[in-house]
Amino acid sequence: MTVTIYGTPCLSARKAKEWLTDHAIPYAERNTAKVPLTLHELQAILRLTLNGTDDIISTRSNVYKDLQEDISTLSLKQLLDLIQTHPGLLRNPIMIDEKRLQIGFNAEEIRQFIPRKMRETEWLNWRLNHLWPVEG
Repeated sequence: MTVTIYGTPCLSARKAKEWLTDHAIPYAERNTAKVPLTLHELQAILRLTLNGTDDIISTRSNVYKDLQEDISTLSLKQLLDLIQTHPGLLRNPIMIDEKRLQIGFNAEEIRQFIPRKMRETEWLNWRLNHLWPVEG
């Protein structure tokens, strides 16, 4: 399973790529400033969010601050068109695979992309090293 990282170059994106590399998780990246998300990709991301567009819009971005529109009054189609025109409205990075979504880098939450078998192995190794007394 490959994780796709959408966003623009930033510290959070760099941390996410380093973490995925360190854990041997394949990823593909796309600079959304150069190649904006398609309507279909935006819809796929929104399907995995808990709070819809509130989860993906960066209200602290300069693009958001410079807009002369109240985005809360826009229809979903208008908002998605606006995001395609102004990809800087999106939070960074947006990481997605077939079943999971993470917005922004969080060292604990990104573990969701570790395959289940690998997580089970890590857990067993941790238990072996921490729960049983070491003789010697």
